[in-house]
Amino acid sequence: MTIFDEVTIKNLQQQIRTIPDFPIEGIMFRDITPLLNSGEYLNKVTEMFVQICNHNDWKPDYIVGPEARGFIFGPMLAAKLGIGFIPVRKPGKLPSSTIKIEYSLEYGTNVLEMHDDAISIGSKLIIIDDLLATGGTVDACVKLCQQQGGEVIGTLFVIELEGLGARDKLHPIPCESLLLYSA
Repeated sequence: MTIFDEVTIKNLQQQIRTIPDFPIEGIMFRDITPLLNSGEYLNKVTEMFVQICNHNDWKPDYIVGPEARGFIFGPMLAAKLGIGFIPVRKPGKLPSSTIKIEYSLEYGTNVLEMHDDAISIGSKLIIIDDLLATGGTVDACVKLCQQQGGEVIGTLFVIELEGLGARDKLHPIPCESLLLYSA
């Protein structure tokens, strides 16, 4: 259920470029580069995320974002909310002691890390990224947060590809996406 009117959603959709057969044949890639090139729309997306937080009465202590594109939207939202941002990175990229999690991809595995002192027990967290597809990356972020005693109160995405089972994987954590596309 969206809290935004059709005109707002349509205008935002116009900032997303669709590239057929990228990176492989049969994939319709949703490119956010035009949105990133627009200061107006970067601000608009951030304001929309703030409205979702307010609508859901989410009061996070931190915003958590996986690299790379969670690093774009996460700090912008954190700054707007007046709270901190916690980066989740690929192995070997964080300078201090970390915890890590290995998670499955369609073909193989990946690893994500977070500083082991990033979250205080009981901290309320929102995870943000540009795209929700299968939910593997965000699920790994949720588990990292929970390992440190944090509570993930919601997740935010610019784009969600429906039909790939991500919401089921993340349930019962609420997922909010600005734009929905069929996978």
